[in-house]
Amino acid sequence: MSLIFDKKYKLETSDKFDDYMKALGVGMLTRKMGNTVSPVVELTKTDDGKYSLSSNSAFKNTSIKFNLNEEFDEETPDGRKVKSTITQEGNKLIHVQKNDKLSTTIVREFQPDELKMVLTVGDIVCTRIYKPVQ
Repeated sequence: MSLIFDKKYKLETSDKFDDYMKALGVGMLTRKMGNTVSPVVELTKTDDGKYSLSSNSAFKNTSIKFNLNEEFDEETPDGRKVKSTITQEGNKLIHVQKNDKLSTTIVREFQPDELKMVLTVGDIVCTRIYKPVQ
């Protein structure tokens, strides 16, 4: 995992993101905005040993700080309040978000030349591919 810290990845392709956001209950205006931006994602490790995952775009900037395997409170970019847990399997971070209505899983697979995100809610599966920013 150390090879992907402090490396920025920019969204290149996205498949079924609108369907994913719709399944989460995201409103039409926010979905339209979300579908037009190409966020830049970066994973860093803080001085206190926590992880920090940021996503920056012209629409919205978000950042979460977390310890692996520990539940934390998160407000998603679309405003949902969820309980989240992030675990690591090799070069993958598995991010589970739950609230009283639904659960979604975001798997981020880090490679030196690509970040692949697979977002799942119910039977909707969205794939987003990010490439390193030069």
